[in-house]
Amino acid sequence: MDEYNLSEAILALKKGRIIVYPTDTLYGLGADIYNKDAVKKIFDIKKRPIDMPLSVAVSDFSELDKIAYTNDKIRKIVNSFLPGKLTLILKKKNCVPNILTGGIENVAIRIPDCDITLKLLSEFGPITATSANIHGLKTPGIISDIRMQFKESDVDLYIDIGELNGQPSTIIDMTRKQIKIVREGAIPKKAILDEI
Repeated sequence: MDEYNLSEAILALKKGRIIVYPTDTLYGLGADIYNKDAVKKIFDIKKRPIDMPLSVAVSDFSELDKIAYTNDKIRKIVNSFLPGKLTLILKKKNCVPNILTGGIENVAIRIPDCDITLKLLSEFGPITATSANIHGLKTPGIISDIRMQFKESDVDLYIDIGELNGQPSTIIDMTRKQIKIVREGAIPKKAILDEI
């Protein structure tokens, strides 16, 4: 993606619009996490129940630290596995809107290993990280199939880097002393447990 298109994506996000962007797994629907109307639109166009939290994509640990409470153990996991196919569930800070998290006190965060998206995140800030599909339908790996699920007015801009069919991320809950593996995905449970 060239600089011109990256600036278009940033402008769309600043205006409260929705983009489709690549990750290291599949395509995601992105909106400014601090714009409640944009976040609500994500739920609407996905037909996703409002009480089902959305994940957040950030560029690095310092951005993660702005929206969630961290400690040395969390920093170690981030340094070992991120950017990568790992989602961390952490205690959210007050700046994170309740609409994003379904009213719960935790937030799920990713740092995807995708250069284009990391550049977008470092220049714009945190965006929603939810699969680019209608809730309950299969997530397509190509933009043309994603376009078929949404109305033209739903998505302002698509960042197309070709087919994506990555293995889903591993999800770990780090909100308590004991780390809980919520879903074993691309990163094996043993690799995480060996690190802590």
